[in-house]
Amino acid sequence: MNPEATQHITLVTGGCRSGKSRYALEQATTGTHPVFIATAQVYDAEMEARVARHKLERDPKFVTIEEPYDLAGTLRSLPPGTDVVLVDCLTIWMSNLLCRPEATDETPAEVDDLLGVLRDPPCDIILVTNEVGMGIVPENALARRFRDETGFLNQSIAALADTVVFAVSGIPTIIKPRKGPSL
Repeated sequence: MNPEATQHITLVTGGCRSGKSRYALEQATTGTHPVFIATAQVYDAEMEARVARHKLERDPKFVTIEEPYDLAGTLRSLPPGTDVVLVDCLTIWMSNLLCRPEATDETPAEVDDLLGVLRDPPCDIILVTNEVGMGIVPENALARRFRDETGFLNQSIAALADTVVFAVSGIPTIIKPRKGPSL
């Protein structure tokens, strides 16, 4: 971590199986000392197999940290020399926060904590998320809240990000910074 260097934040979004994680991983692999922060929790054999498969896809130079809740604290306490962090993914992280037994109707405090860290990032950070608001309106209150909270989180991080990439059908498209005239 070089305090004199300008750190870069990249948000990679898209639908499920859009190629966003693959793209983000390719970008993070260019780092010398990359860290992968995994937000998923393993609750069943299928998820255990999925996590194992994802670990095999990562370059062995990645340090993997599993953190389902405290992203801000994890980003504040990265291993020395970390030059890039990949967080995969914010969507699962939001689900973790909203489904905790102690969850309230308020936006989880961890969201503001994360945004605070991103205002002065310790290194280059790549964050993966899902674009969840492009489908039907969910039928239950928790699912609608999840969609809304995730949408607001994505908007907040996109505003802070230097680069926003939208992946669709395996094709990453840079949507920020936008080239050409504004609409």
